[in-house]
Amino acid sequence: MTRIEVGSRWTVELEADIREAALGAGFHLCGVAGADGTEIEAERFAAWVEAGRAGEMEYLKRRDEAGTLIREGVRVAIPWARSVVVCALNYASEEVFSVEDAPEGAGWIGRYAWSGRQPEQGVGGRVQGVDEAPELTATDYHSEMLTGLRVVESAIRGRIECETRCYVDTGPLVERGLAARAGVGWVGKNTCVINQGVGSWLLLGVVVTSLEMPAEGRLAVAAADRCGSCTRCIEACPTDALVAPREMDASRCIAYLTIEKKGVIAEELREGMGRQVFGCDICQDVCPWNAKARNGGGVVAVTPGMEVRRELVNPSLSWLGGMDNKEFKRWFKGSPLERTGRKRLQRNVAIAMGNSGLEEFRPKLVEWADGEDEALAEAALWALQQGVGGSV
Repeated sequence: MTRIEVGSRWTVELEADIREAALGAGFHLCGVAGADGTEIEAERFAAWVEAGRAGEMEYLKRRDEAGTLIREGVRVAIPWARSVVVCALNYASEEVFSVEDAPEGAGWIGRYAWSGRQPEQGVGGRVQGVDEAPELTATDYHSEMLTGLRVVESAIRGRIECETRCYVDTGPLVERGLAARAGVGWVGKNTCVINQGVGSWLLLGVVVTSLEMPAEGRLAVAAADRCGSCTRCIEACPTDALVAPREMDASRCIAYLTIEKKGVIAEELREGMGRQVFGCDICQDVCPWNAKARNGGGVVAVTPGMEVRRELVNPSLSWLGGMDNKEFKRWFKGSPLERTGRKRLQRNVAIAMGNSGLEEFRPKLVEWADGEDEALAEAALWALQQGVGGSV
């Protein structure tokens, strides 16, 4: 690419080149938008936080010295920001949905956390329940996508002088709003970004830049909202976390409860958690746009580093619950589950065991109920009280 000397402003040619760089870096969608948010967006986010919808996620409640919420707008925390490049990675796969029939005693791990890559030296396959090494090495989309964003960042700075900064779920941004403004997709009623062609299985990364947006031109055409009258996601949420179209009470969301929530999970939410032990895909599994993408051949070729670790699809609760520290690290070191940790995962497994009603889980639950970890013991006792192998 030839370096463009046009000051610090986006052009149609530069946008086309950066889109090409993003696709070459492994992303499936890319768009550009201005960094200036709207007053309505800021007001909605502030109201959402004030209503307690963020749960215990304190990073969403951070304010600057003036008392403004950091995430009310990109320029609150990054004053030099003028535009953003939003890149999306489609992690759809041909594997089953969580709402489909599953083997007895199986749990569910969020689709995005199945990712892995081929090890440098093959170690063979694994039959679930057999103590062998994983077929794929665990990966985390944060690091995988950041590598791609660096490529996009280099392409920008190779063409025009400007400031840049890359974020993958780590910055003071509300990525979904930026993605909608950049034309990547619209924010659906399940609060996920949905693209008409590929659905909502999208992971977002952002490159913040100091490049000004043009006053006119075809940059930053927002995606049209195509949810229509459909409310399947709202109706399907087992914990009623979707309190209104495009409004989620994160403190009730199964993904929040199983990943972010520390300590004891409120008893009234446990039955709704079902067999989910890390994350939740229900509101996306029932979305017609994902079904359409799947049935229409919209599932993309697997991106290197984001291959499916099939042993994590409908994993056995007995297998997950029986892991010691060594086994947990062998399977989940370098994966999103590593940050949540074994004890919190086992707390979730205990609740899933209680919801299963299967007698086979009683010995493990009794063991946990007598253990020193208070949150795990409490969850195990609750599970036993659900009648697993007979009441306590």
